[in-house]
Amino acid sequence: MTIQQVLLLLLLWMWLPHPCHTEMLFRRTPDLRPRSFGGRALGNDGKTIHRQKRGWMWNQFFLLEEYTGSDYQYVGKLHSDQDKGDGSLKYILSGDGAGTLFIIDEKTGDIHATRRIDREEKAFYTLRAQAINRRTLRPVEPESEFVIKIHDINDNEPTFPEEVYTASVPEMSVVGTSVVQVTATDADDPSYGNSARIIYSILQGQPYFSVEPETGIIRTALPNMNRENREQYQVVIQAKDMGGQMGGLSGTTTVNITLTDVNDNPPRFPQSTIHLRIPESSPVGTAIGSVKATDADTGKNAEVEYRIIDGDGTDMFDIVTQKDTQEGVITVRKPLDYETRRLYTLKVEAENTHVDPRFYYLGPFKDTIIVKISVEDVDEPPVFSRSSYLFEVHEDIELGTIIGTVMARDPDSASSPIRFSLDRHTDLDRIFNIHSGNGSIYTSKPLDREISQWHNLSVIAAEINNPKDTTHVPVYVRILDVNDNAPQFAVFYDTFVCENARAGQVYLVFLLLLFVCLLFFLQLIQTISAVDKDDPLGGQKFFFSLAAVNPNFTVQDNEDNTARILTRRNGFSRHEISTYLLPVVISDNDYPIQSSTGTLTIRVCACDSRGNMQSCSAEALLLPAGLSTGALVAILLCIIILLVIVVLFAALKRQRKKEPLILSKEDIRDNIVSYNDEGGGEEDTQAFDIGTLRNPAAIEDKKLRRDILPETLFVPRRTPSAPDNTDVRDFINQRLKEHDTDPSAPPYDSLATYAYEGNDSIAESLSSLESGTTEGDQNYDYLREWGPRFNKLAEMYGGGESDKDTS
Repeated sequence: MTIQQVLLLLLLWMWLPHPCHTEMLFRRTPDLRPRSFGGRALGNDGKTIHRQKRGWMWNQFFLLEEYTGSDYQYVGKLHSDQDKGDGSLKYILSGDGAGTLFIIDEKTGDIHATRRIDREEKAFYTLRAQAINRRTLRPVEPESEFVIKIHDINDNEPTFPEEVYTASVPEMSVVGTSVVQVTATDADDPSYGNSARIIYSILQGQPYFSVEPETGIIRTALPNMNRENREQYQVVIQAKDMGGQMGGLSGTTTVNITLTDVNDNPPRFPQSTIHLRIPESSPVGTAIGSVKATDADTGKNAEVEYRIIDGDGTDMFDIVTQKDTQEGVITVRKPLDYETRRLYTLKVEAENTHVDPRFYYLGPFKDTIIVKISVEDVDEPPVFSRSSYLFEVHEDIELGTIIGTVMARDPDSASSPIRFSLDRHTDLDRIFNIHSGNGSIYTSKPLDREISQWHNLSVIAAEINNPKDTTHVPVYVRILDVNDNAPQFAVFYDTFVCENARAGQVYLVFLLLLFVCLLFFLQLIQTISAVDKDDPLGGQKFFFSLAAVNPNFTVQDNEDNTARILTRRNGFSRHEISTYLLPVVISDNDYPIQSSTGTLTIRVCACDSRGNMQSCSAEALLLPAGLSTGALVAILLCIIILLVIVVLFAALKRQRKKEPLILSKEDIRDNIVSYNDEGGGEEDTQAFDIGTLRNPAAIEDKKLRRDILPETLFVPRRTPSAPDNTDVRDFINQRLKEHDTDPSAPPYDSLATYAYEGNDSIAESLSSLESGTTEGDQNYDYLREWGPRFNKLAEMYGGGESDKDTS
């Protein structure tokens, strides 16, 4: 009998159902020692096995899963030593599945399983058993806990988490390169037998791949697997339990493996030579054609870079790599000429940009091709000898003078004759013309540098046989300066001289700002200057002189292109001659010397002591018609200043307060008031004859206050003249009354108002009018005794003697 047959019989015996007989015995002891637990198990031979342990302990029952019998599956038996077999004890079962999955016979203590149990659902159950007195329902033994453990059988096959796996591995990988790992699981108990021990094997995919039996790692089995030959592989992996032995359960999964690309193929041109054609008139940058090398690889491994490595047209052509199409586009780098060269040969190389060093042994990853380019003849337009022309000519040349010649030729082999013409849009005034046969440009009108210094022309060249095919070239004509213009006054000068001008005085130019406000400005000295339209190389230099000797005026050259006009005498009179004409000669220093005579108009005007013009004539007082903005602004500012002064003066006068004329504390009319107003003197024959005045008794009339300004202004009234025979007293009283009642009369008309001093004054008369008739000396020392009000008079009259003595 072989080992395999023995193992097979053993497995069959394990699968057969075997009843399990277990008895739990409960024994009571008369002492207080811990209760002992006794178990009696009946073996297959019917013998009883006794086991004694002190106290309570765990007890286990074993039950096979997946029972297929029709009766309840017998688990075991519980028995107490207090059970006499008379049915007085009752066994009670509680815990996991008690009463449903597991039931117990109350009288015998037999435990049965009511249905088939799956270990994968639950591996063990914990229950509690107790024996009680059926009548008193009191426990005769303490509650005991035990475990029912489910024995596993191989009833679950291995399973994979994925039905289909996807993996990849680079092509050309060495044997044993790991691709992917697959793992299967088995629900059976791995600790009991070989039910959960899994072994992997490959059912499909050999000889390209293999799998490790214990780990499930898939590896390459063949060397140099080429993606270009086969890219996709399908591998079926089997997982089998029971260590892979016969009778074990198995599960499978599918793995789709893709070979990824590596750069193991160089680019290759499909042919060794290619021929292209291009017209000679093609502009720079024109695409001639393209070349393409094929590469069996994909992605970046197939990227190719093109370049020209050799040939006789490396400087005439370029090649550009198109990334999207992986083509090399050949373009024109320089203008082509059929007459110069008709055929070019290029050697173009295509090389991979990403080369894998592991595959250098497969050869160089590049390839070459010969490109031949033929240039085709085209009827080309004429070609000028230069891209532009510059001619310089003096402005004084004669009409018809040739200023320059342009040259053009037909680049074609036929060499057709050329016809020249001027683009009249660039010479609207028709100053120039061109000879149609030889391209000579000549003048048809006089040149003037002062009008136009540059002329930009465009010359057209066309073949006589094909006039539509033309070429343009710019021609720049620069006009050189010739000293053909005489200098002139820079501006128009309106000059005047004062009647009281001294010899050597500089004339002032009348510059539009002569009005009233000029009284506030200082007098300015004006010089004359000149301008010249010519532009000599050394700069402008002018000389000023008089056309003839003038007895009245002379010219002084400042040697800075300006000059001053001076008088040679004084005593000008506008009544004799109001206007002088002074010819001034202005000359330059270029060759030939040019000069001109400008005439200054000098007017004789009346001026004040400071030389400011007051009047020349009616025209001199008027402003010129064309006033500049600066002059108008100056005039407006002067007017505004004058108005502001007048307004301020009027405002200050109106704001004057009513100030009393008498400065003393008491308001006494007879006090002396100082008005600072001088009289007419001895020659004033219009005044009153003061000497004839007398001292009649003054009539006290009601008078208005005269030490303040009146509240209301009235129009002054004209006083009728008094008759010749009127008494002086009456005349004075009448005038006093008129002035006292006239509010518009000023308060400081002392002679008219206060001529009568009053009477019965203790100081008698204070007037000095009569002092002149008295020859004797008077003593005025008594004035000091009258108080501080008369101190001033005491000082004036008290020192009279000393003054006389001194004199």
